[in-house]
Amino acid sequence: MPTHEPGRRDTGPSLEQILGLIAPGMLDVVVAPRGTAVPVAGVALHDPGEERDDGTWAATGLILLAVGVEVASPEAVDVLRAADRAGAAAVVMRRGGRGPRAALVEAAGRGRTALLARRPGQGWTEVLGGLRTALAHSAPAGVAGLRLGDLSGLANTVADLVGGAITIEDPQSRVLAYSRLDHEPDPMRRLTILGQEVPRWRVVELRESGFFRTLWSTDGVVRLPADARYAERLAIAVRHGSEVLGSIWAAADGQPLAEDAAAALRTAARAAVPHLSHHQTWGRAAARAREGAVHALLNGDVRAAHEAGVATDRPYAVVVAEAYDVHDEQAVSTATAGQRVLDVLALQAAAYRPGCVTARTGRRLYVLVPAGDGETGPARTLLATARSVPRSVVLAGAGPVAAGLSGLPASRETAELVVRVLRERAEGRPAGEVVSAVAAYDEVVAETTVLRLLDRVEPLWGSLSGPVHAMVEHDRAHGSAYGDSVAAYLDASCDTGTAARRLNVHPNTLRYRLRRARELFGVDPADPAVRLLAEVGLRLAARRPPGNAAR
Repeated sequence: MPTHEPGRRDTGPSLEQILGLIAPGMLDVVVAPRGTAVPVAGVALHDPGEERDDGTWAATGLILLAVGVEVASPEAVDVLRAADRAGAAAVVMRRGGRGPRAALVEAAGRGRTALLARRPGQGWTEVLGGLRTALAHSAPAGVAGLRLGDLSGLANTVADLVGGAITIEDPQSRVLAYSRLDHEPDPMRRLTILGQEVPRWRVVELRESGFFRTLWSTDGVVRLPADARYAERLAIAVRHGSEVLGSIWAAADGQPLAEDAAAALRTAARAAVPHLSHHQTWGRAAARAREGAVHALLNGDVRAAHEAGVATDRPYAVVVAEAYDVHDEQAVSTATAGQRVLDVLALQAAAYRPGCVTARTGRRLYVLVPAGDGETGPARTLLATARSVPRSVVLAGAGPVAAGLSGLPASRETAELVVRVLRERAEGRPAGEVVSAVAAYDEVVAETTVLRLLDRVEPLWGSLSGPVHAMVEHDRAHGSAYGDSVAAYLDASCDTGTAARRLNVHPNTLRYRLRRARELFGVDPADPAVRLLAEVGLRLAARRPPGNAAR
């Protein structure tokens, strides 16, 4: 017979809610004949060898873990039918490499019990623990509706409860999440957020003062009074039994903390237990799986929406941000990716609005933002955050709102084009002149359209020849500057004085170069056809890595 915890309930959260609370990628729904809205009363281990022959044992509303049974095994159909007779809400089997047999899928479709498959790489112990945690904490007091492990959502909810700025930290004082920034943070909060941990000197200071000893040894709220440097803070440890999972810190955010802030923080600490426990057990693996699902969604796989934590019935916009560490001798084109900046931006994006999800690749951060206050709102929030990070540059582009999930790849592609426009504006400038920038597609329509046209023309251009080709090849071979001179002249609307100033040469020098370009290669800007070819060819030539510096 199955064994389960005492106090089994006949009603409870739905199977859909339970699957939404466990770590993404743990279980797959193979067949759900009654849908996933069925209530779940508990979870139990099921040993087929111990069930009664007459099938009188009851498992009403339970999720049964059929340990040792694979969906492709001969006994799988009998196990499913027995679970169905016993009234189980669902039965979980190991997926294996071959997938379920047709007979099993057919039997599940005729019954009432959902068939779930445990994915490879997930152990039964993890599945049992995840399901039990989800059942026990399906609607924690004060934070109902949060996905289990949604620490950013938890931080924002707690901020509303206590009337202050919230930081959630692990026992090593590393930042796990923080609430949205409604006001300019005090210096300590800014340092903590940007460094993703409490500064080491501050940790030493709190340890030597006995603050941490008090915090870790009491169940109550510990007060850190305001001083000349920092605002008042309240902190409380989050415990699961005797284990310390982390702490929640509340700081005055533009005004004193509310009188009932301490009581609200105690409630928040109790509600935070399943979230921090989930983060500790599955958080990192779940984050990797969720990030992979976000990438899949951005590439057009709408089936990844659930695993990515994205609602299927909400419009989203895609924001793309590129981060760079910039040194005095470097410009954006040669800077290395600012990974620390991306970490900060990802935290800020998660805190921006419930439902925001992120994924990273290289120097880029992708943010899926539920549509609300305009396309550039989240991008400008990221920009404001980036400006607080010394020697960093962030280029952020916002794509249009996609009415459905199938439109996300187009929104992503457009946001990437916007970032390309911002990058091309920045490339070639001295590092001291490169600044963070943000734009939406409708602000740079002409430039993004030119990029698209050049992308299409580039393969054809390489197979052609003509006066512009000859001039570009001469510059590359000899280090001359005829192409740069013609490009600057055209960009200045054929104004010699303006072009000369941009090139930092005398106007007569520019006139000489333009005359030689006409004599040597036949590139005459006065000819409309040649002028068009020069615009296209010189823009394409500028995309290639330069050879010798132009003289």
